Amino acid sequence: MVSFRGLRFDDRSPVYQQVAEYLKRQILLGLVEDGEPMPSRRELAAQTGINPNTAQKAYRLMTEEGLLHTEGNAGSTVCLTPERRAAIEEELTRGLVVRFVEDAKANRLSYRKVIALISELWGEE
Repeated sequence: MVSFRGLRFDDRSPVYQQVAEYLKRQILLGLVEDGEPMPSRRELAAQTGINPNTAQKAYRLMTEEGLLHTEGNAGSTVCLTPERRAAIEEELTRGLVVRFVEDAKANRLSYRKVIALISELWGEE
């Protein structure tokens, strides 16, 4: 069952993209399984407080990316191959790192200090 409890919106990207990214993370973490039905767009809108058209755009994006399968009025289900799972993991990792690096540069953080701190926190040298 999809949970939207941790979904928080910001102004970095359109809301429909944020919803799609959140759902991708849920799928990648195994919180939403392959073949699992997704809420209808109206249910998604009600659970998240977004417009149903925005929910539809998020689902359309995920369908175009091969993450959802929709058949008529039967609703959408998660469609995830091992190859697609690996691609999602790469995409999400890259996105997180890009945002982190942009924030670090904007705050004029030292590359060496950031790398040293990451190594320390990660537990590797």
